[in-house]
Amino acid sequence: MGGAARVVPADRLDAAPRVRPQGPPGVPRLVATDLDGTLLRRDGTVGERTARALVAVEAAGARVVLVTGRPLRWMGTLWEHVGAHGVALVSNGALAWDVRAGRPLEVLGLDPAVVRACAAGLRAAVPGTTFALERVSGFTCEPGFGARGAADAGAAPLEALLDDEGPVTVHPAGDPAVKLLARHPDLDPEAFWRQVAAVVGDRLTTTRSAASALVEMSAAGVTKASALQRLCDDLGVAASDVVAFGDMPNDLPMLTWAGRSWAMADAHPAVREAADAVAPDCDEDGVAQVLERLFGLDRR
Repeated sequence: MGGAARVVPADRLDAAPRVRPQGPPGVPRLVATDLDGTLLRRDGTVGERTARALVAVEAAGARVVLVTGRPLRWMGTLWEHVGAHGVALVSNGALAWDVRAGRPLEVLGLDPAVVRACAAGLRAAVPGTTFALERVSGFTCEPGFGARGAADAGAAPLEALLDDEGPVTVHPAGDPAVKLLARHPDLDPEAFWRQVAAVVGDRLTTTRSAASALVEMSAAGVTKASALQRLCDDLGVAASDVVAFGDMPNDLPMLTWAGRSWAMADAHPAVREAADAVAPDCDEDGVAQVLERLFGLDRR
């Protein structure tokens, strides 16, 4: 059925490898954190306590990696928090981004033929579903999709938005679709996710991170965990040396892969059940509170 095309440039996935100081045993080597509902406060900002903790973690020799379902276009104000090496995993792991150089390091694109087939099945099985595509360069949607910050001007049916080249061959300068979004105006979010997953099967990876009936689909096998594992393999970091934070179902693969994991206080029930522990609420700088304990940081 086709699938993702992966490109890793000749240089290492990490934009600026560094020698890690030898810290105490058990101190994490990498912190992987979701953004919305996790690292970010509900108003979308990074709290001062959290910002200080991230800087201190980097100074201690660990790496901070933002692993988010957000598209690249929603990341501009957050780059300062990824550390000097500047690597973030966005669009649920479909895009690894070199912040310092402003370029993709890895792109896992969707096969247009697979997208067309899945969309046709969903239109038949779940009438009223509308679609959108996230690309490296930006966002396109069907009329009536109702996306945050998007207007219907320039919208078109999904089939007209897709490229026609067949299975994607991606290079770092390419602009493939990395995420297919499906939205329904009336259905319960969990019920809609189950219906989409049943129709799509293993042709795409389905997940959700929104409170509305919005399902996110990546190429088969592409998750936050798969992207994080590739980055850690490149850096020589074992899963046991990774701590991860999240709050929604798209975080589940990452939380169950990492050596230690925390769900946020108001996380989705499945996330709370899967994580090793529960962190305080995002508005209480819950990630920072955990990092202060793990790294022995000043809590002022």
